[in-house]
Amino acid sequence: MIKVLFFAQLRETLGTEQCEVELDSCTINELKQQLIQSQPEWQQALTQANLLVAVNQAMANGQTVVKAGDEVALFPPVTGG
Repeated sequence: MIKVLFFAQLRETLGTEQCEVELDSCTINELKQQLIQSQPEWQQALTQANLLVAVNQAMANGQTVVKAGDEVALFPPVTGG
C-alpha cells in the first residue's frame, strides 16, 4: 500500500487530504495514472505540469520509483505575496 497525501489547493480541488493505493512498486507517473483511473474527475488536477512531489519527505519527480510502505506527497508550487 502506498499512502498519498494532497496539500494546499490540490487538497481542496480533490476534496480529500489523503488516499491509499494498493500497488507494490511503480513510478510517480504510473501512480498518478492509477489515481486518475480510479477517480477520473481528478485528471485535470493531477496532470498539472507544475505539480510537485515528495517521496518520504524528499523531493522527487515523475520517474521516481515508489514501493509499498512509501508516503507520497503531491502539492502545487508555493507562491508568496
